[in-house]
Amino acid sequence: MLLGITGRNAAGKTTIVEILVERGWTGCSCSDAIRSWLRDNGQEINRENLTQGGRTLRSEGGPGILAERLLDQIDPMIPTVIDSIRTPDEVKALRSRDSFRLIEVVASTDLRWKRMQIRGRSGDPTNYTSFLAQEDAEAVAENSAGQALDATAALADILIVNDSGMDNLNNAIDEIIESLGLI
Repeated sequence: MLLGITGRNAAGKTTIVEILVERGWTGCSCSDAIRSWLRDNGQEINRENLTQGGRTLRSEGGPGILAERLLDQIDPMIPTVIDSIRTPDEVKALRSRDSFRLIEVVASTDLRWKRMQIRGRSGDPTNYTSFLAQEDAEAVAENSAGQALDATAALADILIVNDSGMDNLNNAIDEIIESLGLI
């Protein structure tokens, strides 16, 4: 089984991956391909460089390149969850595996802003106006090298609304695993 996770910043994508990894899944991220490229090019790994690195890789290797690189590394016999799917072409590449399902995780803008402030990740916006500007910039791609979260979300097979605590999130994951026949 291969699951992909998409959604806006601080919606809970990484938390879902962590839960599945705790349950024995292998976890990875489309951003892993960018991190590797940044290291190879002697660049610091931060949000700005990850965003620009993703654009560079997509413009050089095509819009599905990050997912294509991951597929080369993923054993189809091991349940795997992929975080940070941000373009329709990444979804298209991952759909080459029959077992692939895309999960969109959503939460309200205000809740995601609060989560972002609490987690304090390097490169996260530090004011609400910047947060909203970043949201807009990632929603619709200006070209095939950019992020297109709205179009990617439209391809989701499964929706998780993550706005009511960890118990409900764990229950939602249990329901998905059961519905996919993985229990």
